[in-house]
Amino acid sequence: MPKSRIRKKSDFTPPPAPSKQATAIRLTNRSWVAPVMLALFLIGLAWIVVFYVTEGDLPIQSFDNWNIVVGFGFIAAGFGVSTQWK
Repeated sequence: MPKSRIRKKSDFTPPPAPSKQATAIRLTNRSWVAPVMLALFLIGLAWIVVFYVTEGDLPIQSFDNWNIVVGFGFIAAGFGVSTQWK
């Protein structure tokens, strides 16, 4: 019976190290995100609290109960801005 050939595995050669230019990461300064997010949260909360405390007379009387939606809109915008936080 003929003897099969023995295959020799080639030695492992690691891929070349990436150059420093190829790994340049673009860092952006997002220090504005946290203050804007907190400001929107607080404005929305204050809007709703003022609406309830003044029994609908303030912040904008013609909006009537839509003032609640405006307050929650500010809060939702705060959550939208929070997606930019890293």
